[in-house]
Amino acid sequence: MILLQSLLFCAGIAALYFGAEWLVKGASRFAYFLNIKPIIIGLTIIAFGTSAPELVTGIISGIRNLNDIAIGNVIGSNIANVGLVLGVTAIILPLKVEMNLLRREIPIIIGISGLLYLMCRNGILSRWEGGLLVVGIVVYTCYISRSAKKESKVIEEEFADFISKKNTLSLDILFMFIGLTTLIGGAHLLVNSAIYLARNFGISELVVGLSVVAVGTSLPELAISTVAAFRKESDICVGNVLGSNIYNILAVLGITAIIHPLQINTSSLQFDMPVMIVFSLLLIPMIMRKFILTRWEGVFLLVGYIFYMIAIYKKCIF
Repeated sequence: MILLQSLLFCAGIAALYFGAEWLVKGASRFAYFLNIKPIIIGLTIIAFGTSAPELVTGIISGIRNLNDIAIGNVIGSNIANVGLVLGVTAIILPLKVEMNLLRREIPIIIGISGLLYLMCRNGILSRWEGGLLVVGIVVYTCYISRSAKKESKVIEEEFADFISKKNTLSLDILFMFIGLTTLIGGAHLLVNSAIYLARNFGISELVVGLSVVAVGTSLPELAISTVAAFRKESDICVGNVLGSNIYNILAVLGITAIIHPLQINTSSLQFDMPVMIVFSLLLIPMIMRKFILTRWEGVFLLVGYIFYMIAIYKKCIF
């Protein structure tokens, strides 16, 4: 039974990855067909699409009252996006940020991470707080859509080159439908098998959400950022991560809390959320100093993430 559940868990992660990839491809091409600027597609549709695994997993977990999986998935994904995704991509290619908008997104991430912490201090993320977060994502999307138009043609061309423009309209819609269906099925497999394995091995659901589930739902961000790094498109690497982290908090937790208020584990409040904020703060001296993330800083982020993983599993053992 453990072997079967392990295989189902891997199948769930694979389904989330491919579902997100198909959804992003279909949605980005469809948006391009509607004459939406590539840079706006990259900063909104692709960022939101790579957060789709977290969203579907969060909704399913929230409905089933699996609060630790829902909240742990978002916190763990945000930590993984900075420590693992940015760490790995910076090791592949030092990330030089040219886009002015991305430099302004770092304070936004720090601000909403702090806001989430304050909202959760009473032990619950309520429906009205979820509604406030959703309002925030609408405001943020409008803001970047307007600000992106002021970026240079070089940045615009970078995003245009990254977005595939092939396929017909009907095929794009089919990609979106198949991607969404695969995401839902994958999230069900992932949640069910994760709960079984956690209980069987005596690991808390929070730790499972913060680690293996979070890494699994962060695979789309890792894939897109890695491809962008090899293609020397640093702004896409960084923009994908920053945008995804903002969508994770505002959209994923916001929508999940509206559907079902989330009970917050004390451990999350005392340790995991502060770690998420610290990882966001690490981007200030690294990127804002010279607007570049070096290989050594990438190693530092990756090592920091590994130590975080060790720390949360040590708490389970001891």
